[in-house]
Amino acid sequence: MSVQLLTNTVIGLALVGYLAWKQATWRYLDPARIWRGPVVMAGIGIVVLAQSAATIDSQDVVFLGIEALLSVGIGLAMGSRTRFRTVGTPDGKGRTLQSRTGWVGAGLWIALIVVRIGLDVVGARLGAHLLTSTGVILLMLAVNRAARALVVDQRLQHDARTARGMMV
Repeated sequence: MSVQLLTNTVIGLALVGYLAWKQATWRYLDPARIWRGPVVMAGIGIVVLAQSAATIDSQDVVFLGIEALLSVGIGLAMGSRTRFRTVGTPDGKGRTLQSRTGWVGAGLWIALIVVRIGLDVVGARLGAHLLTSTGVILLMLAVNRAARALVVDQRLQHDARTARGMMV
């Protein structure tokens, strides 16, 4: 094993661990910014793909479709697993919203990464080389985050309507 491969493996495992930890801990949630991450990642992914001028063949399309479906499915599951709580603001003058997906969400995140790596390996052996590009990786993460954001956004809107209905 080369030093570069070992370094990449350690960095990758640390990143997966950090992202899993983020899923399991309470984080401040700003409903107005919930779509920012997916939009930024998708935009960067599209720009990177456009600059690479890669050719897309039928194997790429099949594997991209499979990966997109899995990314959406896991994102929807993560959104449905998201839990909310209202806490005091750090200045103590108001209330704010926090969210987390818990350890199940962390497991889903790890599953997404493992499935993605598996599809990359299988796809590369079958001639689908576009999967390993940075642009595709960013697009698939954006799809996952967008699916999660869609569910979270809908749940927040539903909770707000329900709360207003209860105040009447």
